[in-house]
Amino acid sequence: MKSLALCILCAALSLIPAAAQQVIPLYPGNAPAPASGSAPATYPEQRYFSKAWNTEVVTNVTRPTLTVFQPSPETKNGTGIVICPGGGFMALSITGEGTDVAKYLAAKGITAFVLEYRVAHIEGDATEQFQKLFSSDRVHLNQILKATEPLSFADGLAAVTWVRQHAAQWGISPDRVGIVGFSAGGAVTAAVAFHYAPEGRPAFVAPIYLGGFHTEDPVPADAPPMFVAAATDDSLGLAPQSIAIYEKWVAAHKSAELHMYAKGGHGFGMRHQKLPSDHWIEQFADWLQFEGFLNK
Repeated sequence: MKSLALCILCAALSLIPAAAQQVIPLYPGNAPAPASGSAPATYPEQRYFSKAWNTEVVTNVTRPTLTVFQPSPETKNGTGIVICPGGGFMALSITGEGTDVAKYLAAKGITAFVLEYRVAHIEGDATEQFQKLFSSDRVHLNQILKATEPLSFADGLAAVTWVRQHAAQWGISPDRVGIVGFSAGGAVTAAVAFHYAPEGRPAFVAPIYLGGFHTEDPVPADAPPMFVAAATDDSLGLAPQSIAIYEKWVAAHKSAELHMYAKGGHGFGMRHQKLPSDHWIEQFADWLQFEGFLNK
């Protein structure tokens, strides 16, 4: 009986950290209306395990949120980071490119904010539909992306600005708030890197296997340092985009670090595959240390 009671107590305690995560609406009320002038969408958000991607995903986001992962008081170093999961602008790979990243960085003393940004409205399984469209109907996929990307990018810009404006509330410095994103979330990160306003300038940017972002805009004069990582064998053929943004930063004489792994595929995130890409998060932490963002 005592053993059973102890097991129940341990199980209950194990749920406390997850329940303790604070979820904050990015905007008061509905998100801003699209530039087209149409009314903001309000359809129900969905969360489920995707068999196609073998991970938990969030879809049909219309009201963006930030989920906060706080470090312990002993390790807290005053740095904050916005984390943008990927998912082709049709879903969010919320675990391996979101909460697992947040937990790792929180253990390093960083206050992490996982952003659920707006994605396309998809009936049925968004991950299966993305794979179908990517392989057989790029025209329709590009139409979806064209309508959705500006909303996702706006949410990324708003998220960094929000965290900077509320930095004191979380015990961080507004000048130490950066952003990291994966695939489509990497494109959100790149949009922030190129288009921030002064009040939303990120302290650092980290597009990981950057996807779906092209710009002829110049690198900002006060551009922050950039960390880039991707795999040469990216199954979506996106490796050249990661190289291109790195080269653009370097050509503008801005600080940048690039890691191109021989193997890793697309969407490696926090998955352990016994491949070179497994260590990207450790190298990201080393880079953050070098840049001074892990120091108190």
